[in-house]
Amino acid sequence: MTHSHAPAPAPGAHAGARHRRRLLVAVVLIGIFFVVELVTGLLIGSLALISDAGHMAADVVTLSAALAATVLAARPDRSGRRTFGNYRIEVFAALLAVLIMLGVATAVLIGGIRRFGQDVHIDTGPMLLVGVLGLVVNLIVLAMLHGGAAESLNVKGAYLEVMADTIGSVGVVAAALLISWTGHGVIDTVVALAVGAFIAVRAVWLGREVLSVLGQAAPADIHPAEVHAQLSALPGVADVHDLHLWTLTSGMEVATVHLMLFDGVDPHPVLDAAQELLREQHGIAHATIQTEPTDHHGCLEIGW
Repeated sequence: MTHSHAPAPAPGAHAGARHRRRLLVAVVLIGIFFVVELVTGLLIGSLALISDAGHMAADVVTLSAALAATVLAARPDRSGRRTFGNYRIEVFAALLAVLIMLGVATAVLIGGIRRFGQDVHIDTGPMLLVGVLGLVVNLIVLAMLHGGAAESLNVKGAYLEVMADTIGSVGVVAAALLISWTGHGVIDTVVALAVGAFIAVRAVWLGREVLSVLGQAAPADIHPAEVHAQLSALPGVADVHDLHLWTLTSGMEVATVHLMLFDGVDPHPVLDAAQELLREQHGIAHATIQTEPTDHHGCLEIGW
């Protein structure tokens, strides 16, 4: 068996670590405004504002977890047990974001249903002011995290959490304006319910991606059948089997494969060609490639 792979990523080289400073700034901004929004919501009795504050609290936890994950993921494993290092911690941080979003959505929906139909009186002046300020803060954080969301599942979880909160801020502003124009306090409850439903949908969307990674499914943009056909077409390859493709964490795809070679074929050029194909065409830098002669049948003994 021959092992072929690219050099191990240097600490901090993974996608999430490149956005660590922005995550830190985001935690500070969201954390400060959460206090402002919660206090105002409690004082004026706005469920929409309180629900948005609860969502901002979830933002703080999610962003803090995402930030901590980028630090822990870059630390080398000293136990010798985690042969892939700590990179997958970022995926679990994204899973935490999903659970928090679902929790916030559930709490908001239950609160809105219980309050629906009640006659409430809300001071829309402070509500509008805090809503606008919250919207500005969220837009700033979204701009900071936008690039990282395309590179890291961990940062994407934080980004989607803040995006949902941005929609919540828009809802608060809209509710304040509508209540001031119509005098109907029920609008506050309707907006809170809409925000809760939106958060739930976002959580399910991200959760599917997280479970796909944890379930070791092939990366969404890599098709196993296509990779199998390309490897089979390499000169000297008689058969391809035991092909496995999965994502370790965002930006780190991994592959293992067995290549059966025709008699007399030098394995070294085949290994180089297979590694280049996986790296250049599919972005897989870490590939374990085993070559076998045509009369080797050891793999057939494996029962899974």
